[in-house]
Amino acid sequence: MNRKVAIAVAAAALLLLWFLWPSRTITNRDSKGTTVVAFGDSLTAGYGANAGEDYPSQLSRRVGIPIINEGINGDTTESALPRLPDVLSHNPRIVIVGLGGNDYLRGVPIATTEANLRSIIRQIHAGGSMVILLGFNFPSLGANYGKMYERVADEEQTQLVPDMLDGILSDPTKKSDDVHPNGNGYAVMADRVEGTLKRLMR
Repeated sequence: MNRKVAIAVAAAALLLLWFLWPSRTITNRDSKGTTVVAFGDSLTAGYGANAGEDYPSQLSRRVGIPIINEGINGDTTESALPRLPDVLSHNPRIVIVGLGGNDYLRGVPIATTEANLRSIIRQIHAGGSMVILLGFNFPSLGANYGKMYERVADEEQTQLVPDMLDGILSDPTKKSDDVHPNGNGYAVMADRVEGTLKRLMR
């Protein structure tokens, strides 16, 4: 009986280890960078909120380190590409990439968005930084955006924070207009990134 118990305990321990083991290899986990940069569009810039209510500012206060905000209203994945030298000039350890919403609103084919995201991530990786990719589920009959972000994160070896706007734009208390959060909504976004950022910082 004791042997059976020992085997059961060992099996349970192995199962727990399997569940807790990191499920995704992260490129540049040993990054020597010294900063954290949030790179994106109006959702990063904080459109619709008061100064200091954008998600990078709220996230910075939670984790206790400065986060450089490189968000520009209206940026697409294509228009963001030329800005990468500015992002990398900050010597980032981690770059939080939040792009794709304006591609969707402007009817850019999802394949183009995916290709641009991959190019952005690969250039950041080539610069020696880790990437946290923010995922979005934009409503579309012909394209699954959530799966696209998952695929990119898996294949490019980045950490994914999925479905960043879930429950925000459907709640009037968390949005400033039809496509942007307010300070309360950006607080939810900061919540969703906080745990992932802390894990990578460790």
